[in-house]
Amino acid sequence: MTSDLLAPLDLAFWNMESDRHPMHLGALGVFSAHSPTAGAHAADLLAARAAAVPGLRMRIRDLWQPHAFGGAARETDPDFDPLNHVTLHAPTDDFHADAGRLMERPLERGRPPWEAHVLPGEDGMSFAVLFKFHHALADGLRALKLAAGVLDPVDLPERAPRVIEPPRGLLSDVRRLPARMPGLFRDALSDVGRALDIGASLALSTLGMRPCAALTSAPSGTRRTAGVVLDIDDVHRVRKSAGGTVNDVLIAVVAGALRRWLDERGDGSGGVAPRALIPVSRRRPRTAQPQGNRLSGYLIRLPVGEPDPLGRLETVRTAMIRNKDAGPNRGAGAVALLADHVPALGHRLGGPLVGQAARLWFDILVTSVPLPGLGLRLGGHELTEVYPLAPLAPGQALAVAISTYRGRVHYGLVADAEAVPDLDRFAHAVSAEVETLLAVCDG
Repeated sequence: MTSDLLAPLDLAFWNMESDRHPMHLGALGVFSAHSPTAGAHAADLLAARAAAVPGLRMRIRDLWQPHAFGGAARETDPDFDPLNHVTLHAPTDDFHADAGRLMERPLERGRPPWEAHVLPGEDGMSFAVLFKFHHALADGLRALKLAAGVLDPVDLPERAPRVIEPPRGLLSDVRRLPARMPGLFRDALSDVGRALDIGASLALSTLGMRPCAALTSAPSGTRRTAGVVLDIDDVHRVRKSAGGTVNDVLIAVVAGALRRWLDERGDGSGGVAPRALIPVSRRRPRTAQPQGNRLSGYLIRLPVGEPDPLGRLETVRTAMIRNKDAGPNRGAGAVALLADHVPALGHRLGGPLVGQAARLWFDILVTSVPLPGLGLRLGGHELTEVYPLAPLAPGQALAVAISTYRGRVHYGLVADAEAVPDLDRFAHAVSAEVETLLAVCDG
C-alpha cells in the first residue's frame, strides 16, 4: 500500500478541526432533471463512478514513526465502499437549507474524508448534489478535479500520487538518527529563521488592527448556506467603466453588500472595517507535486465605511495592487506559510489553538475557486448552477466563496446559523450592490 505524506498546511487543517468546527469545504451543484427519478439515478451513477477515481479512495492515517512523528499520510483505503459516501435524501424544496444542515456534520475521519449528498427537488425538475471534501484531502482546485472525475465529461485525469517509501521499522529509524542529527539541526535552524521572518512581517502588517465585532460570534457549530448568481457580462461592464480586475469588482461587491447588510441590522458601517483574507494559490501551473494545499493570502480592509460604490472599488483595487506588489510571501496573509516551518508534532499539539486564533487574524474569508469553462453533466443532466462553500473558522460568522461557470458568477455563502439567521438578506445585498454599481457606471 503506497502513501503520500500530508503537506504541512494540510496537516494543519487536519489537526485544527473539531466536531463543532469541521474543516471541510463543499460545492453545491444544481442539475436540471427530466423526471422525479433523476436524483436516484444520479446517486447510483456517483456511487458507481467514485470507485474508479483514485483520489476518492484515499483515507488519511496518523503517523507516529520517527521520520514523521505526529504527521499523517494519504493512503488507499483497502475497504473503500462508495456506498458509505454517497447518500440519496428525501425530496426538498430548499437545496440551501438542506446543504447548511449537512455542512454542519464532520466527515468520518477513519475513511476517505468526502461525501456526496443527492437532494432531489420536490418539483421533479431539478436535483442538487452537495460534495463535501476535507481540506486536508483537497484544496479547492483538487476538489474540483475529484468531483469532475464523476461527472461528464471526465476531462481532468488524476495525477499519480507521490510514492513515499514505507517505513523501515522503528528500530532502523532510531539507529539512523545520530547520523542524521546534524542535518536535521541545520534544517531546523533554517526553518526557524524563515518562520521568524514571516512572523515579523505578519506582526508589522497587523499592527493596530482590531477585529470587526459584527462578524465575530460565539461558535455554535451550526451552519446556514445561501447562493447568489450574477451575469459575468455585468461584472465586465463595471470593470471596463471603473477599472481594476474582475476579482477587484467581486471583492468590492462583498464590501458593498456588507455595508448594506450591517446598516439593515443596525450594526452600522462606520466602525472597524472588516479584515478580509483573500487566499492566493502558490501551486505552479501544470505542477503535479506537491498535491497538498499550497496557499498564501492577501489581507485587506473592506471599505464598508465608504459611501461611494466606486470609492469602495478603488479602495479595494489599491489594496490588491499593494498586496500584489509585496508578493504572497509578505504581509499578514502570508501567515499560512508558517505551516511549512512547524514540525508535524507541533501541528498536532497546536492545531486547536491555531483554529481559535483565526478570528484574531481576519474577520471574513473571501475566496475564489476556479471552474472549467466547459459545461458539465451527470447522466445526461446538465449542471446549471454551482456554489462553492468555504470552511468557517471558529468564532467567525461568515465566509464567501466565488466561482465563475459558463458566463455566470456564483457566490456561495456559509454562515454560523445562530449568528447569521438573516443570511438571505446578505445574499440580497450582494445582488443589490451589483445593480448599484451598474447604475453608477451606466449613468
